[in-house]
Amino acid sequence: MHPTRLNAMAALVASLFPPMLAQAAPDSTAAEGNAAPDVVVISGSRIERPSFDLPAAINVLDAQHIREGQVRVNASEGLAAVPGVVVQNRQNYAQDLQISARGFGARSAFGVRGVRLITDGIPASMPDGQGQAATFNLDMAERIEVMRGPYSAIYGNHAGGVIQLFTRDGEGAPSVEASFSAGSDGLRKADVNAQGSAAGIGYVLDASRFDTDGYRDHSAARRDQAMAKLTMQPAPGAKLVLVANGLRQDDTQDPLGVTWTTWQRDPRAGEIDATDTQVPKRTLAERYNARKNIDHQQGGASWDQRFESGRLHVSLWGGNRRVTQFQAFSKGFQAPASHSGGVIDFDRDFYGSDINWQDMRELAGGRLTTTLGVEYGRSKDDRKGYENFIGNTFGVQGKLRRDEEDVVSNTDPYLQSEWQGERWQFTAGLRHSRMRVSVADHFPSNGNDSGALRYRRSTPLLGVLYKLSPDVNLYATAARGFEAPTLNELFYSGTGAGFNFQLRPARSTHFEAGIKARAGNTRIDAALFQVRTRDELVVDASSGGRTSYRNASETLRQGAELSLDSKLGAGFSTRVAATLLKATYEKPFGSVREGARLPGVPRASLFAELAWRSSGERFTAALESLSVAHVYAEDANADTPAPGYSIVNARVVAKQSIEKWHVSEFVRLNNLADRRYIGSVIVGDTNKRYYESAPGRNWVMGVSAQYQF
Repeated sequence: MHPTRLNAMAALVASLFPPMLAQAAPDSTAAEGNAAPDVVVISGSRIERPSFDLPAAINVLDAQHIREGQVRVNASEGLAAVPGVVVQNRQNYAQDLQISARGFGARSAFGVRGVRLITDGIPASMPDGQGQAATFNLDMAERIEVMRGPYSAIYGNHAGGVIQLFTRDGEGAPSVEASFSAGSDGLRKADVNAQGSAAGIGYVLDASRFDTDGYRDHSAARRDQAMAKLTMQPAPGAKLVLVANGLRQDDTQDPLGVTWTTWQRDPRAGEIDATDTQVPKRTLAERYNARKNIDHQQGGASWDQRFESGRLHVSLWGGNRRVTQFQAFSKGFQAPASHSGGVIDFDRDFYGSDINWQDMRELAGGRLTTTLGVEYGRSKDDRKGYENFIGNTFGVQGKLRRDEEDVVSNTDPYLQSEWQGERWQFTAGLRHSRMRVSVADHFPSNGNDSGALRYRRSTPLLGVLYKLSPDVNLYATAARGFEAPTLNELFYSGTGAGFNFQLRPARSTHFEAGIKARAGNTRIDAALFQVRTRDELVVDASSGGRTSYRNASETLRQGAELSLDSKLGAGFSTRVAATLLKATYEKPFGSVREGARLPGVPRASLFAELAWRSSGERFTAALESLSVAHVYAEDANADTPAPGYSIVNARVVAKQSIEKWHVSEFVRLNNLADRRYIGSVIVGDTNKRYYESAPGRNWVMGVSAQYQF
């Protein structure tokens, strides 16, 4: 980072809390009890510890923030309040959310890549790094931990950031709860859950159904989710957790992206298919009935056994994911023999394990904690491709064009050690990731794609934290990371060829320096960071839902993050999350000039919330604002970027308790000013159908009732 720019940002950060720095003398006697209450996290160190004492940028969303005044369908509802993270609801449940952390993951055409997803200790990301945030159960969420920067490297491949969801444990007297929400564009959600503890076994059960007609044309969806969790202590110092999750989506419509001209004409409209012979012409999504079916189940078990000087952790998981997707490819485009068709159909079995030993002992006047472990994962896809037409009928399964077995596995040993003294804390870690991809092509008539790839990379981590005073911590962290191509990025070469065996993993070097400070009921975290990446994976061609990739030049990400949480008194509180991020190509390639901005990455974003709670928290009201800078949709920055926008949302919540009943109601209004804006972009679409519109003014209201036995 340029010294002048670095000094300017450092001065800005320091100016935010001069009183705290002025009082931060080494002999400070400030009492811990006078500081803002801290939150305990597991991410990073794999043990429970205050986030204030972790040399990493990490934020926590508690159950109140996740549940209160929210429908709890998309992780984007709460994650907007986290700096450094951009989570876009694409208004397209066939393609999941767009999630990026410090720019990592922004180019994903669907699903989540570049950011590691974990739920209850079980990876929601596959061994290749691709994940689905739709599998998160937000109804039973206790908290979400979001970590960015170098510390994420200890989680290995595709860990540009780590998002961990933890669901609640069943405890206490049994209770049952039912809730219902309804809103604009046919939104409806019903949820029922039960929790409690009996005979030493805690249990949580939940089931929900979500329906929407969709804001955009051809974007209706239905999502059914279910989860079960059991917790028990089968032996002294032991804890066993069993968890199972299910997700089902049938005929989820895909509205696809649109051109700038179409979006300007009608934000809800789909792109017209110029080759359609009907009058009036249908949209591409309608003509091909673009849609996706998803059936996902997974389960896992974890055992934690505490000993006098350490802890053993063992977790096992497995599941199955079936997907059938009908894409909007024209008949003429499917002509090449090497093309695999417009219908994707795969059946995936996956499983894995994580075993680690954690040793804790006193050393040199401090405490040394060392974690040694190994993680293994494997997925096997039975993948087929078909034409999406029969004769002149489109959107139906036609002739077989692809038949193969794809296997991805990873084996990652890791070591992490942390020494904590009175004022200093030192952290070192090393993870060695080995990923193998093999393809067995059973349909060689369109070209034999059989083959194998192996990727290996060691990702070291170094961190230091200094306690300037009980209420001010300074830290610096450095690490190396890498992103191997996912299966979806390897499937296609250019616009029509087969498996891309030429892709290399992207390699990155991360630096971060930050400060964490508390004063009364205020907590401030600020960080400066820089990431240099070689062989960045970029979009080569994208059309109708199919995207191919290639390696590009060096990229540079520089930025600053700030989060502030404060209780102001009289029931008022505020939360601020601000991000500045300059993400550019450092070397030219093709038509991309040096200094061009990375697509899908806004230069700045700001979330601010002002909330009020009545005495006893019977009533809650809040105003939220979200501002995001403009976003380019392709590498050359030549086409019209999605303009920046600012929106304001409001929510009101009421709660009542009558004997054993606990009832709550909420009303939420989004985009109060009815701003017209583009919520997300499809990076690199060959036909320039980049833009995905966000809703104008919309509403949702809900009610829940819980009975405590």
